[in-house]
Amino acid sequence: MDTVELDRAVQILQDNKERWAKLPATQKYNLIDKLIKGVLAVADRQVARALEAKGVAPNSIESAEEWLSGPFIVLRNLRLLRQSLEQITRFGVPKIKPEKIHIRSNGQVAVDVFPGSLFDKILYPGFRAEVWMQPEVHPHELRQAMASFYHESQPQGKVTLILGAGNVSSIGPLDVVYKLFVEGQVCLLKLNPVNDYLGQFIEKAFAPLIQEGFLRLAYGGADDGSYLCEHPGINEIHITGSAQTHDAIVFGSGKEGADRKRNNTPKLNKRITSELGNVSPVTVVPGEWSDGDIKFQAENVATQLTNNSGFNCNAAKVLITHANWAQRDVFLNTLRETLRNITPRRAYYPGAFSRYSRFVEAHPDAEVFGPKNADIIPWTLIPNINPEQRSDICFTEEAFCGIIAETPLQASNAADFLHKAVEFCNNTLWGTLNACIIVHPQTEAKLGSLLDQAISDLRYGSISINHWPALSYALGSTTWGAYPGHTLDDIQSGIGVVHNTLMFDKPQKSVIYGPFRTWPTPPWFVTHKTANKLAPIITKFEACPRWSLLPPVIWYALQG
Repeated sequence: MDTVELDRAVQILQDNKERWAKLPATQKYNLIDKLIKGVLAVADRQVARALEAKGVAPNSIESAEEWLSGPFIVLRNLRLLRQSLEQITRFGVPKIKPEKIHIRSNGQVAVDVFPGSLFDKILYPGFRAEVWMQPEVHPHELRQAMASFYHESQPQGKVTLILGAGNVSSIGPLDVVYKLFVEGQVCLLKLNPVNDYLGQFIEKAFAPLIQEGFLRLAYGGADDGSYLCEHPGINEIHITGSAQTHDAIVFGSGKEGADRKRNNTPKLNKRITSELGNVSPVTVVPGEWSDGDIKFQAENVATQLTNNSGFNCNAAKVLITHANWAQRDVFLNTLRETLRNITPRRAYYPGAFSRYSRFVEAHPDAEVFGPKNADIIPWTLIPNINPEQRSDICFTEEAFCGIIAETPLQASNAADFLHKAVEFCNNTLWGTLNACIIVHPQTEAKLGSLLDQAISDLRYGSISINHWPALSYALGSTTWGAYPGHTLDDIQSGIGVVHNTLMFDKPQKSVIYGPFRTWPTPPWFVTHKTANKLAPIITKFEACPRWSLLPPVIWYALQG
């Protein structure tokens, strides 16, 4: 795109930003009805094109990932946003039943946000989720700390530039709907060149927003993005990507950029929100596990590593174990065997091979599972890293590919281990986006309140017990973003949240609780046998849940 086209796109959004800001919530949720139909209409073709781009066979088990991380999540998010907007028209804010609000022992407000319906309870048995508010939010002020844009008597329109990510198809669209429907801003979505093939499908699915002048798409490389970031018609920016890209945008590159960052003098005088990845930890609390427990949790960790070829900001990156756990070797060997049996995947994301080389050169003892060639990076485990080596690349950089490290901590018992693991996550690992704790129910019972204390002490925006924190990305009613408090010159995993369909203004973290072991196998597990058949059906179900669609969903779920 040339600058004339970019200028025209920005001007159209400027011309319509006030109209969007003042548009009644009823008209906005009517637009969402059209978006849901649009996303459904292009879903088959979008998934097929994404699979082609990533080198995944159309009918393979792995093909389920594109459904579940793409149209499924977008449709669920839209449906929940529509529900919140409808409640805003009736009650002023999204409705939360009083029994869903509770006060933690430290006085912090927490809200039960999942399950939100009978269908959620049926499809996700034993799972629940909370959003914890920042400490300054008092119980009687929760209503005032929700959907603040819709409380403004004279809302001001803004144009937001969204710099989309190149790895997962739902990221850009979900960032768009959050900025539009929660923050009241019209959007220019600049697609990443890695997946700009999505543009044709987004343009069709979101045509009602484009026709009204509330959304525009832009294409091109870094120069186009830089031009738009500095464009006077762009009021705010949202970035999904790397911390390095963020710093280049905010402070500039080279010595001048480094000086600006050191002095905290951004070259852009605009509000900038972001989601920038994480060295995602999985803490394995020691306990007495059965063979079935070990197998299930090895598949759980392997899924967190291998989904989307490892190109996820929430992929498992550091496995934290108890050095003297009697079953540590058995668990690691089961994980190794699981990785050996997972289909190798094309390393489609730019820079993957150079990143991979840096990690394995730093750790010649890295264990590889599967072939390596011009297209494939093998699943790789780097075991037994000394946790005292705080500058280790595995702790300080996100390996955006199929690598996981393991580090054993010395501790006197499970409680001591959990305390030290929290300290290690907070003070050694880079990023604050998401963390996972795996704990056997018998061990959890012995820990008592110490598990809740560990969750409270962890400085992460999403924490999941026993399952992949990607659930916090997917559920919609939970938030997705870094732990609050980062600044532009120390950005870590970013600033702000997205998704958050209940529109909390000051969330601190989302916490997901899941069973230690579930049956049937969760559909997102890489080992689910019928995920490719289940995923398209459950996607259509999410658009408009109804009893008539439930039998085939349950049937294929049970076959997994």
